[in-house]
Amino acid sequence: MRIGIDLGGTKIEVVAIGDNGVPLVRHRVPTPTGNYLGILRTISELVDFAEKKSRQSATVGICTPGAISPLDGHIKNSNSTILNGKAFDVDIAAILGRPIRIENDANCFALSEAIDGAAAAAPVVFGLILGTGVGGGVVVDRTIIRGRNRIAGEWGHNPLPWVADQERQASPCYCGKFDCIETFLSGAGLSKEYKRCTGIELTAVEVAAAANAGDSRAVECLEIYKRRLARALAGVVNVLDPDLIVVGGGLSNVPQLYQGLHILVGRYAFSDSIDTPIVPAFHGDSSGVRGAARLWPEQ
Repeated sequence: MRIGIDLGGTKIEVVAIGDNGVPLVRHRVPTPTGNYLGILRTISELVDFAEKKSRQSATVGICTPGAISPLDGHIKNSNSTILNGKAFDVDIAAILGRPIRIENDANCFALSEAIDGAAAAAPVVFGLILGTGVGGGVVVDRTIIRGRNRIAGEWGHNPLPWVADQERQASPCYCGKFDCIETFLSGAGLSKEYKRCTGIELTAVEVAAAANAGDSRAVECLEIYKRRLARALAGVVNVLDPDLIVVGGGLSNVPQLYQGLHILVGRYAFSDSIDTPIVPAFHGDSSGVRGAARLWPEQ
């Protein structure tokens, strides 16, 4: 049995899966936001819960925003900023009393979908997350590509390409730079665009629902969002040219985004044609935690 932990900004999820990939235990609790020791304690309690519930001991893999820096072994680049600068893997291994494996959440998401999800037949997979943040992971032949500096796939912290004058907003990003792709394509980015167009504050989910209900301004905002997404993905295609792009995060559930998206990407990518499939995740918001469990091989 393998246990996966998905450490998110608002919730922490545990799943225990058997070697056939079938979940045996699943449970979610709120994240103790801003409380590092509380996060460690909660993860320990969830592992204990899963093992008692299944009556089995297990390996533990954890997916989290950010990555372990090869410079000092501490977490870097996490939008759950309480983790940055912490020796998280050392601390949680000490509490659990066993070795653990930890990986970026987008990498775990891409691994899960590449093993038995929407990208199972694809040799080269780019997994992107559109939600509170904008993340990305690369998997080749079911192996995570981390990169020398452990930032492979971090497309969300490049500038938005082919930017129009009206898009130069000097929007600050938590990473310390301005106008990153994440500031445009996160859920907050879509909400900000709708407010700019209407003066009304809605969440990204509410904007999508309004568009689905026929709100013309919400439809327009989603089209603007989709064109920005296409421009950003064209840069990924130019560098990686993946066999398939799989989308996760809250905005992956907006069906309007997929309509004609690969055609828009083709207008910007460096090719005479682009037929790269762009599809939603098969396992939905459980992909990350499933990928975390699979950081350990089958026993």
